Amino acid sequence: MRNKNIYIELIPVMFSFFVMGFVDLVGIATNYVKADFELSDTVANIFPSMVFFWFLIFSVPTGMLMNKIGRRKTVLLSLIFTACALILPWIDYTFSTMLISFSLLGIGNAIMQVSLNPLLSNIVNSDKLASSVTFGQFVKAIASFLAPLIAGWAALKLGDWLYLFPVFLIIAIIAVVMLAVTPIQEKDMEGKSSTFKECFALLKNKLILLSFIGIMCHVGVDVGFNLTAPKLLIERLGIDLAGAGIATSVYFLFRTIGSLAGAFILAQWKQKTFFLISTCTMIIAVAGLFIFKSLIPIYICTALIGLGNSNVFSILFSQAILHLPNKKNEVSGLMIMGLFGGTVFPLMMGIASDAMNSQTGALIILCAGIFYLFLLSLRKE
Repeated sequence: MRNKNIYIELIPVMFSFFVMGFVDLVGIATNYVKADFELSDTVANIFPSMVFFWFLIFSVPTGMLMNKIGRRKTVLLSLIFTACALILPWIDYTFSTMLISFSLLGIGNAIMQVSLNPLLSNIVNSDKLASSVTFGQFVKAIASFLAPLIAGWAALKLGDWLYLFPVFLIIAIIAVVMLAVTPIQEKDMEGKSSTFKECFALLKNKLILLSFIGIMCHVGVDVGFNLTAPKLLIERLGIDLAGAGIATSVYFLFRTIGSLAGAFILAQWKQKTFFLISTCTMIIAVAGLFIFKSLIPIYICTALIGLGNSNVFSILFSQAILHLPNKKNEVSGLMIMGLFGGTVFPLMMGIASDAMNSQTGALIILCAGIFYLFLLSLRKE
């Protein structure tokens, strides 16, 4: 009976992971917004920065909120914020409303990222948590992969890329209904809300601090490359935006494949070994992007970065919350606050690329994040 209940509980949770992937539409959407409003790289990169800025503000409070209202209700709240974000661009497409929409998307995703993984930990055993989180990331990556394809198809066939938003809105509403009618027994709840001071004090723990910075770099690379890949093709090959957006889909396709493979590999291999292989793959790929100037080699490097970055979050997140099992909500809040890297990296990359008048500047910033992850993968247990 318990196994049957697990699947009943897992289906709406995994559907919520799919909605979590909607945040990755910011990469291709930013490129369309940049073209529509004729923005510079620096100004355009404010949009993804607005999304991930809210991870800095809402992550720790969400960890505290979960102690009061529970994890499932917190996830439901995040889904409602996401639905609201998807309505706005369809109602009024202006620079201001897009900023508001991206902000709501960021708030909803921040709340969801903090609460959904601990909710998953209430359903699966601890020894399967890393592989289960990775499978959730696989489901999330499917949405990430589909976003640029839907936007490109809508732009070419329907005349407006904004049709992406109502499609995702319908899915978000379905996710709200599914999770709302599914009861999930929540464990590991301390019964009291930690203070901000108690939450941030956890950063004194070396593993928690290193994992936090690692997640900042992982998300910085993820969002930053999501933005840069189409620009790289436009700059080097003169491809139009609809065609260049395929690079984003290539990245997310191989990140999806990597997440699916990682769900099985992490159940068999040592996390440290797999982490090292992942970071070495990214180093080789980003080095190639400095050299290659033709389509297929750039696609190959893009695919390798997607593969290499696909399981980093799962490894860092799972080792952090299992390190302090009685502080899962608080540790989750801190780790998800690390997604603020999605604000820091695009801003630095926009400034660097404008300063050099080339996407090479953005690649240099990406290298810094990948090199940190490589050093972290060399760390002894």
